[in-house]
Amino acid sequence: MIATLARGNQRVAGTMDADGRDFLNSPPAKTVRFGGCVAETLEKARHGDTNDYELLKHQLVDPEIKDAQLISWLQEFRSCVTQLTKDHEQLVYTILRVPWADRCQAVVDEYLAFLGNLVSAQTVFLCACLKMAVSLFTPKRVTIHEGGVDISDSDDEDEDLPRSFDRSHQALQLIVRYVPSTSRFLVPILQDNFPFVQKSSRTLECYVHNLLRVTVYLPSIRRDVLELVVGKLLKLDVSTSRAEMEDAEEHAQKEEVQEQLEEGLFDMDEDMSADRPARTSVMVHPVAERLDVLMVVLMAYIKDVCHVDGLLHVERTKELFKDLLSVFEKLILPTHASSHVQYILFYLCSFRLALAEAFLDYLWKILQNPSWPAVLRQTAAGYLGSFLARAKFVPVLTLRACLDLLLSWIHRYIDSQDNGSRQVCCDISLHGPFYAACQAVFYTLIFRHRAILEANMKKGLEYLQGLNLERVVMCQLNPLKVCLPSVTTMFAAFTRKYQVVFCYTIIERNNRQVLPVVRSSAGGDGVSTNINPLDSFFPFDPYLLKRSGQLIEPLYQVWEEPSDTDVLPNKLDQQVVKEDEDDFLGGETPHTEGILGVTPSSFGSNICSVGSPPFSHQQQF
Repeated sequence: MIATLARGNQRVAGTMDADGRDFLNSPPAKTVRFGGCVAETLEKARHGDTNDYELLKHQLVDPEIKDAQLISWLQEFRSCVTQLTKDHEQLVYTILRVPWADRCQAVVDEYLAFLGNLVSAQTVFLCACLKMAVSLFTPKRVTIHEGGVDISDSDDEDEDLPRSFDRSHQALQLIVRYVPSTSRFLVPILQDNFPFVQKSSRTLECYVHNLLRVTVYLPSIRRDVLELVVGKLLKLDVSTSRAEMEDAEEHAQKEEVQEQLEEGLFDMDEDMSADRPARTSVMVHPVAERLDVLMVVLMAYIKDVCHVDGLLHVERTKELFKDLLSVFEKLILPTHASSHVQYILFYLCSFRLALAEAFLDYLWKILQNPSWPAVLRQTAAGYLGSFLARAKFVPVLTLRACLDLLLSWIHRYIDSQDNGSRQVCCDISLHGPFYAACQAVFYTLIFRHRAILEANMKKGLEYLQGLNLERVVMCQLNPLKVCLPSVTTMFAAFTRKYQVVFCYTIIERNNRQVLPVVRSSAGGDGVSTNINPLDSFFPFDPYLLKRSGQLIEPLYQVWEEPSDTDVLPNKLDQQVVKEDEDDFLGGETPHTEGILGVTPSSFGSNICSVGSPPFSHQQQF
């Protein structure tokens, strides 16, 4: 763009007309330099004389066009806008391609006035006008060749970008004012113009920022926009595994240290970790970097919507929560192996306890509702356990209420199976939600039992004993055999320490038997000896993205290594995770790529108000 502006003061060769006049650099007049006004040119074109018509289109696309000349033409176009019918769509499209947003304010004002007249008089061009405005949501494409390679896809250094973005939103707001039905035409255009996820982080950041900005003055499309944004983020999230992100960071760190050692910046006899400079906030993996940038934008949007003058606005927060919960149900819940996008709900729920309780209530309704697909009920249980375990902002009172409901449901499920009429086996296809609920309880207690006991040791122990966990682990369904081994190991460690339940006899028996586990979730009955037959998914595993992670870190319960008295005897301590890892799971949870082909057909009555008490409905299994 700078080069274009620099050329603006130079005379352009080959622009002389038949009379020897330079029609680009001559002083502008009220009539165009092709021999008449716009209205006369349109009339002549209607009768077959298209010479001036074609010349006008050619001059409009010239990058050296002067502001004064452009203003003069726009004024004439406004006066004859009723003549700009579909027969003249090529001319209209040419006008819409004029780079008006980076010109002086007088041009902008005249262009917006023309745009208002056009959509009012010729609604056939509504979509074209919308596409023009949306095309300004990203930086201009600038191709920089270095060694024959294209190394840039956007003009990231353009200092006029904020002004250009402001003017694109001015245009959209103007169109909305003249055409109230704009929203139903705009959403498909926003979808079609979303940049490819392989584009630069800057291009994606600008487009998502402007998408979310549209919802401020056009709230009727907010849920559609959030679905679009979250859907794109999920594609980035599941396309790269956690292991790949961690390996890229570790490899980059080793290379950095090696380079610094070779440069003699460290004394080999001293502790390098003490002098190591702070690591950059940029993610090494390119996909992780794009995702991090977009998560920052989305979280900033959530904060801005929910707060007014630094204070939480309850009604606005409730409405955004409902929209995001709808998006969660439609897109996030059925997506397996997403690592970060679900944290938008985690972050929003931290604003107010009632939000966290409403989210837990929503998950609980799915888990205990037999009309939901079993795979989604199991996923809901994973979200329940992971949220309760990791969210620091969930108080002990809410934690205990959730555990009471989960254990009550589990005990009733056991009652329904222990009727002595048949032999009960570890069939994941039949009892998947039950096993997922048990694992959610075990996982939650591993992380939060200290919080329960710290408030009052005596009452805390009485509470844990009152959960009747012994009956759960010793029932015929044998959840310790099905749950993730590391979860079973750590659960056995803390329950032994506080003499809540003794699990080792069952663990040893299960280890000796190592019987195949029947499962049919992969399509048809089959036999599997998978170490993790539940295909467990803990959605709030440690957050890896650096910049957006700064918002999550203060809210997040990290894994604390157990004391020496917590660990199991050596022969049973095979599942304990390596030292210095945040998560004791140690990579045991398989994260299958892709999105499950199960989407609930209706959001229906599952939405609950932000202020409603959790788990107030009738429980069932």
